Amino acid sequence: MLSARLQLLGKYFTRCCGIHTSSVFSAGDLFVHRDTPDNNPDTPFEFTQENMQRADAIMSIYPEGHEAAAVIPLLDLAQRQHGWLPISAMHKVAEILKMPRMRVYEVATFYTMFNRKAVGKFHVQVCTTTPCWLQGSDDVVNACKNKLGIKQGEMTKDGMFSLMEAECLGACVNAPMMQVNDDYFEDLTPNDVEEILDDLKSGKKPKAGPRNGRFACEPLNGLTCLKGKPPGPGFGCRSDL
Repeated sequence: MLSARLQLLGKYFTRCCGIHTSSVFSAGDLFVHRDTPDNNPDTPFEFTQENMQRADAIMSIYPEGHEAAAVIPLLDLAQRQHGWLPISAMHKVAEILKMPRMRVYEVATFYTMFNRKAVGKFHVQVCTTTPCWLQGSDDVVNACKNKLGIKQGEMTKDGMFSLMEAECLGACVNAPMMQVNDDYFEDLTPNDVEEILDDLKSGKKPKAGPRNGRFACEPLNGLTCLKGKPPGPGFGCRSDL
C-alpha cells in the first residue's frame, strides 16, 4: 500500500509540477526481506580462511567489548566475497560479532552500498541527483539502458552487468558521473558511456576518473584565482604598522 501511494505521488508531482524524479523504488525492495531460492537463511555462506583472517584483523582495531563497531567493514568483506549480501551472510556477521541479527539488518538496509540481491559482475550505478541531472545524467542513464538492453534495477542475462540509479555519489564537480564497482567515471557523455561499457565487456579495464581531459576536479575552464605569485607579509597594510 505504501509503495503504491509513493508511486502515485511521484506521478502526480511529475505531471502537475513538471518536477524531474528518479526512478521510484518499491519500499519493499529497500527494507523487507522475502526468502527466495538463492537468498534465505540456508543459503551457504562461510568466510574463506583468508577473509576470516581479515575479519580478525579488522575486529582487533576496536576496543574490547566494542567489536560490533566492525559491522560495516565485515558486511563489506562478506559482500566482496559473495558478490552481493544474502541474509545468511548477515547472520554470519552477527554471529562473529555477537550482535543481535536485527542490528545487522538495520545496518545492511540503511546503507545502499550493500546489495541484498544479486548484481552483475559489473554493477553500474548512475548518479541522478540534482548536479548530475543538470549536467545530463538522463542521457547517461539512457545510454546505459540502450547499450545493455536492461532497465533500472535489472541485470543482463549473462550476469555481466546490472544497472541502477543512485543518490549523490559525491563527485558533483565532475557531473555527470557513474560508478562501476569501485571505480568512478566522471564528466561523461553518452559516447563515453558506450566506450566504457564496451571495454568492460571485452575484458579491458577502462581508465577511471574524468573523461574530458581534467586531471581531477580542478575548474573546467582553468584557474580563476591564485594565478600569480602570492604577495609577501605586510601586503596591503599601512606603512606605519
